[in-house]
Amino acid sequence: MAIYALGDLVPRIDPTAYVHPLAVVIGNVELGPESSVWPYAVLRGDDGAIRIGARSNVQDSAVIHCTPRLPTVIGDGCTVGHQAHLEGCTVHDDSLIGVASVVLHEARIGPHALVGANATVTGATVVPPGAMALGTPARIRENVLDPGHNRLNSDVYAERGRHYRAELRRID
Repeated sequence: MAIYALGDLVPRIDPTAYVHPLAVVIGNVELGPESSVWPYAVLRGDDGAIRIGARSNVQDSAVIHCTPRLPTVIGDGCTVGHQAHLEGCTVHDDSLIGVASVVLHEARIGPHALVGANATVTGATVVPPGAMALGTPARIRENVLDPGHNRLNSDVYAERGRHYRAELRRID
């Protein structure tokens, strides 16, 4: 696993979390219980803090960064899709950030919300609870998602993390 301290900044990873050997976690990063970080994802907490809640997953090739004044906070039960980029934003519980989407500085994604694939949520945009943010720049569609819409995905990835932690082995 590529987990690095940067000076006094040391990642805090819950023992039940899973970090794939090809992922990179640097500095001021906290991973909650049963969270998972998948191949080629980079979580770089060098300028500020990154917090990932319980049962959240950061999928392949996603990039999570922060700024000296803006942490990146991802709540419980969230999914960050493949190749997504989050920086200096807040994603509340049970939300889904779609494949190859971008969520920028001071954006706030409400609980049970969804950012669609390839969408760009520009700085300081607020996506209300249960809303969808679609397109570039993202347009908001309110009151379209039921609470729990991401529960199956977060449950699958929590189980996948347990399975990989127990069974993954390199054979070359």
